[in-house]
Amino acid sequence: QVQLVESGGGTVQAGSSLRLSCGASSSKDPFNAYMMAWFRQGPGKDREFVAAINGAGALTYYADFGQDRFTISRDNAKNTLILQMNSLIPEDTAVYFCARRAKYTTTIRVESAYDIWGRGTTVSVSS
Repeated sequence: QVQLVESGGGTVQAGSSLRLSCGASSSKDPFNAYMMAWFRQGPGKDREFVAAINGAGALTYYADFGQDRFTISRDNAKNTLILQMNSLIPEDTAVYFCARRAKYTTTIRVESAYDIWGRGTTVSVSS
């Protein structure tokens, strides 16, 4: 089964940028066949959708809070998912997870549509 490993988290000041990466181990299913997404879970909060990208990388979807500050992308040749986060604010403090959407579902922004998850990388933004 494919494994997802996030990296790039850290502690930064408000206004800074971070670039998160998610590497997928090789599997019999090609990386570019799947919608991929980022979710996050802040302290004491439920996990929430951040952004998603289709297999080819041509279509992207964002939560309202990330529309103007975050960019999701993917490098299918390297089995890598990226989240570029700019103008970070303290409310962005969370554990960020990458996830692979299950087959045969068209839902994009709902956690239950994704069946493969990484362990997360922590982002802390100080004011």
